[in-house]
Amino acid sequence: MAGSRARVGYAAMLERFPPSEVVALTVEAEQAGFDGVMADDHFQPWTAHQGQAGFVWNVMTAMAERTRGSVGVGATCPSFRWHPAVVAQAAATLESMYPGRHWLGVGSGEAISEHVVGGYWPEAPERIARMFEAVEIIQKLFTGRDVRHDGRFFTLERSRLWTMPDVAPPIYVATSGPVTARRAGASTDGIITVASTPEKVATLFARFDDGARSAGKDPSAATKIVQVHLAWAPDDADAAEQAVREWPNGAMRFSKADIRSPHDFEQMARMVRPEDFEGRLLVSSDPDAHRREIQAYLDVGATHVYLHNVSADQRTWLKVFGREVLPALTP
Repeated sequence: MAGSRARVGYAAMLERFPPSEVVALTVEAEQAGFDGVMADDHFQPWTAHQGQAGFVWNVMTAMAERTRGSVGVGATCPSFRWHPAVVAQAAATLESMYPGRHWLGVGSGEAISEHVVGGYWPEAPERIARMFEAVEIIQKLFTGRDVRHDGRFFTLERSRLWTMPDVAPPIYVATSGPVTARRAGASTDGIITVASTPEKVATLFARFDDGARSAGKDPSAATKIVQVHLAWAPDDADAAEQAVREWPNGAMRFSKADIRSPHDFEQMARMVRPEDFEGRLLVSSDPDAHRREIQAYLDVGATHVYLHNVSADQRTWLKVFGREVLPALTP
């Protein structure tokens, strides 16, 4: 894609579409002008209605095989279902197969996907500490050398990644917290956050930049990703109805990290009304309104924005935004 075009990719919701369907949608997104794909890592969907939870590493391989852009997981939790060594091996293998195209997004996890292996589900500070220790292990393995690790949460006996790309994939931390953002700036290659308001995202990016500078790094070289959830349909009423039915979790104004069951989310979703999305997710049939929303995140420093439309009709949306929205966006 030309350097003058804003980098706007497709956020593939593996909790909403079967694997083959979501791969086909990724191909259509690229044909429409979207730049790369972000894939979710879920063991369970948010709500039972969403109904899917494909294995992200299999699906990303198929996506990469059928497209030409970047393919990243945004984000996986290398702490509960996965030992960080396994995540490092998966990411290194994917980057070896598709050089220069894979990035690794990591997060501290949500109970709905991580509790399935049993064990204690800790509070947020411990989950964040586990994530950063996991990042340290992945970075060690990405050197390609024999390494070991004996830490607070993880042990790695001396070993290496025997399949390594020429250049290791970058690591980005997914967070909405300023303290975690600063630490991510000091220790990783970029940040991923979900759209809230441009002002909040700008503050988060500033904290990330502070962390990068504290480690002697150039913040302008870092990747700053914003995932934008939106509700677009040919008319406003349809867009609102789709938001309530397909993505009610987007209207829930509380932390969802400790909820364990899609069926519990389904019960909570019964309380969601169209007005609950106000200030959290733009519901509009006007492509230009969405363009302004996306542009606002690019203007505060996002280097790449990934879009998820809650509508079940992804193909019409991809064509409309590829024709009317993406060309009008500026970096």
